[in-house]
Parts: sequence; C-alpha cells; structure tokens
Amino acid sequence: MADSMIEQAVATATQTNAIELGENALDAAGRLFAEQFPGRRVLVVADENTFAAAGGPVVASLEAAGVEFAEPPYLFPGVPTLYAGYENVEVLREHLAPLADTVVCSVAAGSLNDIAKLASGELGRPYLQVCTAASVDGYASFGASIAKDGFKITRNCPAPVAIVADVDVMAAAPARLTATGYGDLIEKVPAGADWILADELGVEAIDEYVWTLVQSTLRDALARPDLIGDGDRTEISKLAEANIMSGLSMQAMESSRPASGAGHQFSHVWEMEGHGLDWEPPLSHGFKVGIGTIASCAMWEAALELDPATIDVDRVVAAAPTADELARRCRQLLQPRIAEASLPQILAKHLTGDALRARIELIVDRWDAIRSRCAPQLLSPQDIMDRLRAVGAPHHPTMIGMDWERFRLTHFKVPLIRSRYTVVDMLSDLGAFEDVIEGLFAPDGFWGRHQTPDA
Repeated sequence: MADSMIEQAVATATQTNAIELGENALDAAGRLFAEQFPGRRVLVVADENTFAAAGGPVVASLEAAGVEFAEPPYLFPGVPTLYAGYENVEVLREHLAPLADTVVCSVAAGSLNDIAKLASGELGRPYLQVCTAASVDGYASFGASIAKDGFKITRNCPAPVAIVADVDVMAAAPARLTATGYGDLIEKVPAGADWILADELGVEAIDEYVWTLVQSTLRDALARPDLIGDGDRTEISKLAEANIMSGLSMQAMESSRPASGAGHQFSHVWEMEGHGLDWEPPLSHGFKVGIGTIASCAMWEAALELDPATIDVDRVVAAAPTADELARRCRQLLQPRIAEASLPQILAKHLTGDALRARIELIVDRWDAIRSRCAPQLLSPQDIMDRLRAVGAPHHPTMIGMDWERFRLTHFKVPLIRSRYTVVDMLSDLGAFEDVIEGLFAPDGFWGRHQTPDA
C-alpha cells in the first residue's frame, strides 16, 4: 500500500492492525492472515456473488501463505440478495462455533461484512475482511448494522483486525454498490457541520485528529461522481479510501459521531420502520442516507438564514413541551417498539425552563461562529441532489419508494430517535423547527420546488 492517510490511521487504530488497499491487493490476503493470526485456521465466508468476484484469488493467496483451512469456503446463496439480518448472524455463528482455532476471512460487501463481524464478535474471535465493493463506510468501523425482527440497529462488536481492498475488484462491482457507497460517504459533509455545531455549543467537542481522518480525503473523493458512476478505477479507489478512513474515525472515536449526522438519522428511521427490507435487492443503507443528506443540507441552508437574536426567548421557553408531552409525541409518531427504544435517547437531550433558556442564549452568542464555521463545510441541497444523480444513485425521495407525505413526516420523526445533537435539535431548541420544515415544503421552498425527480 502506498504511503497515505490510511497508514497513519492504522498506526493509531485500536482494533485494525493492517490494511492493504490498491492494485493486486488480493495477493496480500494470505500474508496478512498469516501475520495477524499465526497458527490459526481459516474459514473463508462469502456469498455466491462475492466469491465469484474475489474468492478464487483469496483462497489461492491463503494456500500460498501456508494457512490451514478448517473446511472448504462457506457460501451463502447469491439470490435472493443477502440481507444483514440477525438470523444470518446466527447461522454463521453456529457454523463457526465448533471450528476450534478458526478465524473468518470474509469476502464480502457491506451486509455480509456486518454478518461476519457480529458472528465473530459474539464468539470473541477476530476476523479479516476482504472488500468486494466500495459500498459502505462500515468495513473498518466497530459495530455491525443488523436487523432483528425487522428492527435494524448497530450492535457492538470489534472491527476487523485486517482489511484487504482490491481496486480492480471494487471497480468491477455492480454500479449500484458503488453508488450506495457514494451516498453513504456524502453525508459526512453535513455530519461535519452537525459536529461543528455540537462543538460550538459545548455538547460534544471535536477531536481534531479524528476530524482529519474523515474530512481530509472527503472532498477529493466526492469531487467526480460522474467518473465514479462510469466505473473509473482511480475515483473508485478514492471513494473506497475515504469510506475506510471514515470507518477508522469511528473506531478511533468509539462512536459514529465523526461520520453520522442528521442525514443518517433519516436512514435510521426508515430502516427501523423496515422500509425496503422486502425489496430485491433490499433498499441499501447508502441510498437512504443519500436522500437524508439532501434533507439535512436543506435544513442547514434554511437554518443559516435565521437570525436567532430576533427570537422571543420567553415565548419559546413557555411553549417547550414537557417530558411527558414529548413522550406522547414520540409514541404518536413512531411505531411502538421504535418509540420505546428511542425515549431514553430523546429525553436525555430534552431541555426545558432555565436550561433551555441558557441553550438559546448560547446559540445566539455563538451564532456568528456557528455560521462562519458551518457555511464553508456544507454543500447546498441542490448540489447534493446533482451529485447523487451523476453517480447513479437515487436523488429524490420517490426514487426510494417514499410517498411525499411520509417523507415530510419523517422530518418530524428524526428529532425523536437518538440523543446526538444536530441541526434538527438546534432548530427545535430555537422553536423554529416546524416553521423551517413547513417552509421547505411550501411551494417556494426547496422541497416545494422539487416534488418530482426532474423538477
């Protein structure tokens, strides 16, 4: 691997010891396995599609390195598309459990990576990940996004000890997988603004090193969506590197804060509601995140036009919902199991009375700094939409099967699902959230002007 930010990031990573990214990277799989897991046997895990893409060279590399195989490769079916459901974690875990001294070498894209990660983690075993597409930022992150009984959440488990990412393999992946990786990555733009906001308000300080892991490669990786959509190897390599860096940032922070803001929360709502789980292939995380990124940037664009100094603080504090009123609203808008899981999160950040007054006064006091730091971090919602269109990703809510009223209503669900402070919380603290959303959906607002994909 050429000298890069990844080398520096790996040197300080807490769980991942080695990453091989570049041309002919598959050749390094055996060497990395032998170095990281001396004396251990290997179980190659893939689905029929990912094994066809990279399994043969990986097996050959492991054999050449003298690694002992516990048994032949374990393959999930290629059709229907494998989904990151807990039932598949259980299948792999139970298959792996009796294989003593055996480590998984996962040849996979996002879903199977999460399955292998959690199955290995539940057994207290490390694993090696061979990436077959530049489709997610989760390869190098702690935790696995897994659905159980239709409810998808991130479950704690270690990151891979080593990662192999071959540029030729990733460039040859289906275009939809590359496009979903772009959708996942582009949300780091408004997520960065959300973190700046939290930093300015003393809610969650920015770690400058972790910030650099995400943001240093981000703009360059996002710069040419047209070439990424056309399968350009150089640009897809940049996309893969930036997504891996994003995962390393979450590993370093032991939190998804560096890579996940309000845009991801749209995806989280839809995933918890099970939207697109029954599609073939299932609606991808990155496609949902891409639409959430447009929505987040639209809210940020409207927020930066506000003048908090004109807000009637007494009125906002008097009108703030009580904890009981907030809980009722949560139960009205969210499915029962989502509401019960979310209530501790939203009550943890809910402010009333003097605490809310102090928060509003702080926003007013810090407003010039918030604007001066966040404005250059952001892209316009139109720019996000155009980039997603260019890369071949869905760029309008209707393109992910979202009817207009449900999409509008999702904006009101987003503040209710987790404690992370983002632009939606600032708008809520200022008593401006509902007016901003209604303005965006008014005939002359951003969404009012974009009611169809071609508007």
